[in-house]
Amino acid sequence: MLRAITLERALIFFATLAAITPSEANHDLESRYPHEAAHEESFMTDDSHVVTCARIEESLSTSQVFYKGSPEFSGDMSHWAYSSSQVSACSVRPETPEEVGIILRELALTRTPFAVKSGGHSLNPGFSSTPGVHISLRRMDDIVVYEDSKIVEIGAGLTWIDVYAYLVPKGINVVGARLSTVGVGGYTLGGGDSFLSTGKAHSVGELKNSAGYSWKTNQYGLTVDNIVGYELVLPNGQVKVVTEKDEDLWFALKGIVTKFTFKLYEQTDVWAASLNFEGNLMEDAQKAFATFQTQEHDHKGAQQGKFIYSNGTVYLHRLLYGFISGLFLPTYERGYFDGVPMVRFTEPVIEAYANETKFWGETLSRHDESVIVVYTFDLYEHNFLTHGGQSAYPPDRSRAFLTSNIYVGWSEKSADKPTEHAIRSSHATLVAAGIKDGQDLKDAPPYPNYALFGTGLEEMYGEHVRRLREIRRSSTSKSPHRITFANNILSLRLTQNYDTTPGRTGWTLAATNCPGV
Repeated sequence: MLRAITLERALIFFATLAAITPSEANHDLESRYPHEAAHEESFMTDDSHVVTCARIEESLSTSQVFYKGSPEFSGDMSHWAYSSSQVSACSVRPETPEEVGIILRELALTRTPFAVKSGGHSLNPGFSSTPGVHISLRRMDDIVVYEDSKIVEIGAGLTWIDVYAYLVPKGINVVGARLSTVGVGGYTLGGGDSFLSTGKAHSVGELKNSAGYSWKTNQYGLTVDNIVGYELVLPNGQVKVVTEKDEDLWFALKGIVTKFTFKLYEQTDVWAASLNFEGNLMEDAQKAFATFQTQEHDHKGAQQGKFIYSNGTVYLHRLLYGFISGLFLPTYERGYFDGVPMVRFTEPVIEAYANETKFWGETLSRHDESVIVVYTFDLYEHNFLTHGGQSAYPPDRSRAFLTSNIYVGWSEKSADKPTEHAIRSSHATLVAAGIKDGQDLKDAPPYPNYALFGTGLEEMYGEHVRRLREIRRSSTSKSPHRITFANNILSLRLTQNYDTTPGRTGWTLAATNCPGV
């Protein structure tokens, strides 16, 4: 009976699709998903994808598979920036790793493209969205504390605000994300930028053994240095707990991570501040940033600076050691990130970031008056990589690079190409400024969670790409269920456009330390 119901649902979908003209389909798409009007091709779902949805629904239950028109589907399609979304044939919300295994087996049998989403904060189109089957991890939301062992198990479907709200009142915490609305899965597997503080935050604020910059990075290293285990669903559907003893899988996870085991740390009080500087005060604030990095040696301290262009004005935002409970910046329909590594942030380099903010803010505002341009730079001690062992990112722990981020948010699709050009041009300008400052930026790896689409895998992972490819070849040759993760095929470059290779995935699906592997 269930099979008949689900196949009937698929037939109804086909009949509805056949009765809608392309223009009507686009109008319906625009009314329900105005940000997706430019992606009408992703609405015209392949018939086989819907059949796969029906097969999954039969294997699981109707309460776990959702279609366009339902609030659950809309929530699963949603991303922090609408430009990162696509309209899938269906969304699925598994509740157990075994159910994830069932889904993967169906996807392998039908060669259906899919994506995995934790929090939906990636700004690269197609990294956690797909026209095929969308897997939402939001029901993977358990938190289990083992205080005697000083570890905690955290579900991959949670956001960091869920984690902090549970742990902080107990006086404990983990090395997690600075921005609390980011998903645990995408942050952790993609690298993860975190500012875990030394104490109880007064306002509570997508690892591949990969990275993770945190408020606690000076004290405990990267996020990847503070994970002791992963619950991993392999491409053949089997569930495995991966630890450091599993050398290859630990280095290059293949499958979907459903749970992370983190080290626990005491969470005491935190003193934090958030300050804005405009006009003449910006110059003094820039000097203060440079002085903090070169003269202050408090490993419990951390700072972040943001140059922000909005409504014709540039100002400098200074965040000192605190969780961010949510973006103080408005959310835009469209947005891109890019990461620029630096050895240090001296006054001339910081001035270059200020100049780029002003120049590109004024330039891009001619394409979209609502544009916001943000250049963020992070200050850490230079020994933070000594806390952990080998990981895919960074490719060389003997050289520590600081992270910086370019973010542009806008509304009009016509500004997409000019914005992409601006970001790539600005990236090159900032690297040149660093080299002029005497910094050795040869082979400096961009931070994967920030990297703009088109960034070369070798740029991010260096010589580790070779090992990751070898692990992939070995794992796929041994598996009778061969499934292709489109972001995991180790092609030379990450891709912006939808790849028809079955198995398009999000960050939570990649190799332990490598989105795109």
